[in-house]
Amino acid sequence: METTESHGGGIMWFFRDRGFDDKSIHEMLKKCKRLEDVQREEASENWAYLKSIGIPERKLPSVITKCPKVLTLHLHEKLVPMVQCLGTLGTKPSEVASTITKFPHILSHSVEEKLCPLLAFFEALGVPEKQVGKIILLNPRIVSYSIETKLSQIVEFLANLGLTKTEMIGKVFIKCPFIMGYSVDKRLRPTCEFFRTLGLTEQDLQKVAINFPEVLCRDVDKILRPNLEYLKTCGFQFGQLATLVAGHPPILIKSIRNSLEPRIKFLVDVMGRRIEEVVDYPDYFKHALKKRVQLRQKLLKGKNINCTLSDMLDCNQKKFACKFGLVEQLA
Repeated sequence: METTESHGGGIMWFFRDRGFDDKSIHEMLKKCKRLEDVQREEASENWAYLKSIGIPERKLPSVITKCPKVLTLHLHEKLVPMVQCLGTLGTKPSEVASTITKFPHILSHSVEEKLCPLLAFFEALGVPEKQVGKIILLNPRIVSYSIETKLSQIVEFLANLGLTKTEMIGKVFIKCPFIMGYSVDKRLRPTCEFFRTLGLTEQDLQKVAINFPEVLCRDVDKILRPNLEYLKTCGFQFGQLATLVAGHPPILIKSIRNSLEPRIKFLVDVMGRRIEEVVDYPDYFKHALKKRVQLRQKLLKGKNINCTLSDMLDCNQKKFACKFGLVEQLA
């Protein structure tokens, strides 16, 4: 292995002074050849600036290890403009620091060539500027995506599902910024085809995309299909599965062990209800088992009250108490 001694002593000692070992230094130099020409003073200035904008010093080694190129960037021509631009997106200074910590590569991109066109792209989709800030905060990697070859493809894919570009698609991106990181051909389209094989209509798919876009991002073979097979073992028929999935799409991405199984077991073994009842009320799977379902079941059983799942769960605590005369018990 080539040793760091063969590189400029200035940058080598800069790293050593900050606790980096020789192996880490070697990997960074291999990752970013421009580091060899960086003066110790320049690197120190960039390090100090990152610290000054709110990145904890204990996290700076991780930031630099992820993107050593940050130390080679001109402070006033590159780093400061990007940080200032991020700060205008309605985010707090601490959130800007958090964004950079998650994806330091964002600093290596140009404000004029990458960030400004990205802001215009979201604006054309009707995304408010403050929401753009939230999108970038949650998924700063978006800045590195090509608008032409990646983001525009996802827009067209969603538009082909029937979502309007000037309203609905922007809301999908706000709700699930990570959808922009997935491949249309390798992930989003296969997921939609899987839903179609279950019997979901185009209108159903539109509702999934608008209300639960994160479901479209999940792997068919690793997550969606295993959940479907589990539901089959519970006794649901093909048509019932389509109704369940269309009614509450996250049923296919919930943990079988920690979510689906306990809810179904409680429904059948404790509540004594038929499995078919959740077909009429798929939202049963969205309610907290202990804090809502079990508590209300206990109260209703104490009063010897029988009702549908929707009557039991589809209302807030106050309305539930009034509906069944349980004000005193919940007081």
